[in-house]
Amino acid sequence: MPKLKTKSGAKKRFKITGTGKVMYAQAGKRHGMIKRTNKQLRNHRGTAVLFKSDGDNIKKFFLPNG
Repeated sequence: MPKLKTKSGAKKRFKITGTGKVMYAQAGKRHGMIKRTNKQLRNHRGTAVLFKSDGDNIKKFFLPNG
């Protein structure tokens, strides 16, 4: 069997924590901030944790070695 390769797009978008949770960057902060409210911009700062079922799929299909 060949080795499982990590999807390079997922490498750049997700990070696996020490406890196995999957972190991701909040969407909606690249451009067009003038039309968003200050509350939206505040709430989209930093990173967030994916739901467990979504994180399991990311680890299984996109980051098998993570």
